[in-house]
Amino acid sequence: MHILLKNVKIVAPSSPFHGQQKDISIQNGTIHQIADKLEAGTATVISGENLHVSAGWVDLFAHFCDPGQEHKEDLQSGIKAAAKGGFTTVMIVPNTQPALYTKPQIEYVLSKTRHTAVNVLPIGAATKNLEGTSLAEMYEMQQAGAVAFSDGLKPIQSPGLVLKALQYIKAFNGILIQLPDEQSISGHGLMHEGLYSTQLGMPGKPALSEELIIQRDLELARYTDSRIHFTGVSTRKGIALIAAAKAEGIKVTCSVTPYHLSLTDAHLVNYDTHLKVNPPLRTADDVQALQEALQNGVIDCFATHHLPQDWDAKQLEFEYAKNGMIGLESCFGVLRKHLSGISLDTLVGMMSEQPRKVFGLSPVNVQEGAAANLTIFDPETDWEFTTAAIASRSKNSAYLGTTLKGKVVAVINNSQVHYN
Repeated sequence: MHILLKNVKIVAPSSPFHGQQKDISIQNGTIHQIADKLEAGTATVISGENLHVSAGWVDLFAHFCDPGQEHKEDLQSGIKAAAKGGFTTVMIVPNTQPALYTKPQIEYVLSKTRHTAVNVLPIGAATKNLEGTSLAEMYEMQQAGAVAFSDGLKPIQSPGLVLKALQYIKAFNGILIQLPDEQSISGHGLMHEGLYSTQLGMPGKPALSEELIIQRDLELARYTDSRIHFTGVSTRKGIALIAAAKAEGIKVTCSVTPYHLSLTDAHLVNYDTHLKVNPPLRTADDVQALQEALQNGVIDCFATHHLPQDWDAKQLEFEYAKNGMIGLESCFGVLRKHLSGISLDTLVGMMSEQPRKVFGLSPVNVQEGAAANLTIFDPETDWEFTTAAIASRSKNSAYLGTTLKGKVVAVINNSQVHYN
């Protein structure tokens, strides 16, 4: 493999070439040379008017539905969706059938995804079979390659079990991921509890259901001095609790979704089932609080919460529709469109370097001699998000038909190139 990136702007704060316009020669999966005006020779050339390159992007919470629900997504289609969205590393949730809660199941994922353009890293279930009653063998899964631990879309409800999990993973510096949702409070809700739920006549999920879990688990993280990560944070008070805990020195990090940064409960007036997600879309004030937290550095990274659903799961009454939307292919375009107050350097850093630091992944460098793990993109192009832009088996996105900003051109990883 010999590839030449022509006249690309390097966006990588850890690189000595950060902010510079250069040619990059890649040979046999390694960055061979970075310089001005390199000769192409026999190389495949990737060029364009406004191309940028960064370390490959990371998504930390996606569902590939394999094994058990491959009609929605499988590992290979998930990899294609991730590459199309610019991701070279994806952490996948354990909510499969059977769940990823044993060493053989972790090995199954890793064996089926080796030598692809996307590194697929399984998140091991924190409890046996995601039942929330007893701990899974997390150490064995960690030794097999599990990158973190979580019950994924089914957050652990028992405080005693969260306490035990945090104590257990501390022995090997593991990290527990919680989607903050107190289900005994939110269980019957269909959307955020507020003005619009009242107007639309739908039962609501109060912000309290998120904030109670965050407050509870922060106390447990303080008590154990262990590491916890909240993903899908969606409320003003929730992010304020995390900010205060960080200032105190509690080992907490957090991530937000593109849809919680760009959409509100007001968008549900047409009962669009693609907007049925959990945690639900919140108020405009909550969205503003999340965007402010981005600018203040409270939020560490983004998570797509890519959750494929088949046509039958979404094309029915709102009450019966399943939660979730896909998010890998639209992520960058949504963030660039709606986060005008965030610099490109900060945005890309939160998609590449920050998640690697949070989860202890090997750093990726844009410099000579380093393995080529790169995302190539144009940050300014406006484009319409259509089904043609979707590589996932499912098409359940609320952004279909909308104009997004910033488009991925290609990813390079593991000596492979995936073009868009």
